[in-house]
Amino acid sequence: MNTVSAIRRPAPLQRQRGAAAVEFGILCLIFLTIVLGILELGRMLYLYNTMQEVSRRGAREAVIRWVDQGSAIKTEALFGGSSVPAGAEITASNIYIRYLNAAGNEVATLPSSPGDNMSACSDITRADQCIYSVSVSLENVTYIPMVKLFTFLNIALPMAKVTMHAESLGFND
Repeated sequence: MNTVSAIRRPAPLQRQRGAAAVEFGILCLIFLTIVLGILELGRMLYLYNTMQEVSRRGAREAVIRWVDQGSAIKTEALFGGSSVPAGAEITASNIYIRYLNAAGNEVATLPSSPGDNMSACSDITRADQCIYSVSVSLENVTYIPMVKLFTFLNIALPMAKVTMHAESLGFND
């Protein structure tokens, strides 16, 4: 018997060449898909939290400014821009400002000035025109994933709403 033929590598092992690289590639694909999915979920939660913050900031601005400053209120609610950083889905068109009377209904006829609002609040016959509180809501916001692999995650986010008691509404002595 020839010792050289006994030492030779068996034939099945030569067919296994490159199998580790293929397995590594498949596992990397699965791993990166999971990592990107986790990042998209984190961004969706960021957007949901940012909606709450934008509505809170909008309500805070609305209770100290007069009703004719709606665009300035929306700009301040969006952190001074036209949309939120890393959240282009939230724009000024998603922000709704409602002025409510003491009964919680929307004021149909807004007072002409902050002083007129104070008069309406102290006059029982004009109580329905008194701006008692301000409600700011973010509506119709749809989450759009950054990675096109997850387009099935285009979902409508729930409305974010904050109501605050009216303060100065821009009144100056």
